Amino acid sequence: MELIKTFLLTFIPLFVAIDAPGILPIYISLVEGIPERDKKKIVRQSVITAFLVAISFLFLGNILFSLLGIGLEDFMIAGGILLLILSISEILQVKEKEFSMTETLGVVPIGTPLLAGPATLTTLIILAGTYGYPMVIFSLFLNLVIAWVMIEKAQVLIKIFGIHGIKAFAKVMALLLGAIAVSLIKKGLMKILNL
Repeated sequence: MELIKTFLLTFIPLFVAIDAPGILPIYISLVEGIPERDKKKIVRQSVITAFLVAISFLFLGNILFSLLGIGLEDFMIAGGILLLILSISEILQVKEKEFSMTETLGVVPIGTPLLAGPATLTTLIILAGTYGYPMVIFSLFLNLVIAWVMIEKAQVLIKIFGIHGIKAFAKVMALLLGAIAVSLIKKGLMKILNL
């Protein structure tokens, strides 16, 4: 039971931070007119890039923090504030993100910053400090597999839920990210104040 609870506490924040449903409209506009074979390559490139960036940051981030003398509680507060800002900007966003078509479309912008952006990287570090590396890496891997499937089936999902349905879901995810951010700030402050 405790294992399931830990899994959910790592999986859900990462699902919200990665926000695969929110990427779908952007992805479809980016790959419009590209042959199906190339789309599959872009998706594969995106997910592999996101995984490598996230894992690198997860391990190198902590080394950097220890060198700079930054504690987990400091990062929880700073990360929580950053996530809150990202959440608010996502909720209030009125203009679509604009990206240009390049050969490395899967690496930038889809792999990073869309899949492995500041929200994902911040969430990873905080979760690893709280729940340990194995469960966090497993949750990251599972979330990226889900993102892979969702992005590959983007056209089908948008036909089912509609572009506005997908965007509404992304806004709800952003609201959840805001709630997680407030919780992180609160936990960080409680650790500093020894409450």
